[in-house]
Amino acid sequence: MSSAQCVRRVAMGAAAVLALGFGLQGAASAQDAGQTLVQTPVSAPAPAPARPQISGGVAALVNDDVISTFDLRQRALLLIVTSGVPANAENMPQIQEEALRSLVDEHLEMQELRRMEKEQKFSIIADDDEVTQSLNQLAKDNNTTLDELRRQFASVGLDLQTLRDQIKVQLSWNRMISGRYSTRVRIGDHQIAMMLQRLKATADQPQYLVSEIFIDASRAGGLSEATSGAQQLIQQIQQGTPFGPVARQFSNAPTAAANGDMGWVSAAELQPELLAVVQEMRPGQVSQPIPVNDGVYIVQLREKNAGGGTTVVDLKQAAVRLTADATPDQVAAAQKTLAAFAATSPTCTDLETKAAGVQGLVAGDLGKSDIKELSADFRGPAEALPLNQLSSPIRTPVGLHLLMVCDRQNNKVALPSKEEVENRLLGQQLSMLSRRYLRDLRNSATIETP
Repeated sequence: MSSAQCVRRVAMGAAAVLALGFGLQGAASAQDAGQTLVQTPVSAPAPAPARPQISGGVAALVNDDVISTFDLRQRALLLIVTSGVPANAENMPQIQEEALRSLVDEHLEMQELRRMEKEQKFSIIADDDEVTQSLNQLAKDNNTTLDELRRQFASVGLDLQTLRDQIKVQLSWNRMISGRYSTRVRIGDHQIAMMLQRLKATADQPQYLVSEIFIDASRAGGLSEATSGAQQLIQQIQQGTPFGPVARQFSNAPTAAANGDMGWVSAAELQPELLAVVQEMRPGQVSQPIPVNDGVYIVQLREKNAGGGTTVVDLKQAAVRLTADATPDQVAAAQKTLAAFAATSPTCTDLETKAAGVQGLVAGDLGKSDIKELSADFRGPAEALPLNQLSSPIRTPVGLHLLMVCDRQNNKVALPSKEEVENRLLGQQLSMLSRRYLRDLRNSATIETP
């Protein structure tokens, strides 16, 4: 979905956000809240006044930081615009909860980043140029420009600064986690060898092109809440909301930045709970919630191939229909028809066109198939025929066929290098450490909501 489509879709959602008001009474005006945000620089050290109290215009207190109801409405609008999830009375509570959780987490992260900058006396927080560069790339990925994105956001009452703030925290937090742990986390040679061994052992098994959404149970308030949230997201996806944008805004996995894309994975690379589900799915399907130890997954199977060591052929055929009990004369007539057609020297490009002029002949594209899945009658010719050449007539219970192989590919899975495996394992470890770090910050923080 393009950014323009998202904005058009959210126009009614924006009104719904303002009308519903998240159930907060006496909210401060958006203009007042916006002025307050502008007047207080993000990087400025906070003074030490008396602790603020929850009031009508305050959505939450995170230690001594205020999240205003204006901030919350802006973040909810951002979720709607960038995920494509429509706003209505049924799903607004989930949007509100996710918006508030995101803001709380980002305030905790920014507080920790500022503490570390002050303590260690070096810059960690991304500057405006880095944020602008990331925004330009985001706009480019959505086939638009930053100015157009700003205009579209403004058309539904969304300040681009809301997105800038989100990106600033993401860039800064990822930098801190990488700098803090990448030199401490050691991926041993035995871990790499074990992973390569597992990949090699499953190289001939099916490969899956998978996207994921992960809901962190500790962040959602427990496994039951994570499951409920996942079920609501699935309902939105089933109603037409694209999977990728939903993953970008709602997933807690590192792949969220890539719209949930895990790429092609083998059985060895999937958690057992995910593998058990993916093996039973058809391309295009989205799973039901899949609970794991620390949260809930939603997976989308985009494509599947038969795995390494297989041969895939692209076939076409021309045939004359014959019943299993056809008379010798009928078989002879069918053979004569096929011989006349073969004399026209058809190729994969024009086989159907030439067959259309022959009475009694049907032709069509059989698509791509794993040779092992073909019937015994077709398997031999599919393996041996040169490309673009017709087979001899093949008798089956339903007719007499001429087969043509348009393409033949041997699927061989290229194993990742040792360095690629090491980087993948390192990324998984850093992601786990990041979630654990944030969970500890959350547990030790003072967070108040009305």
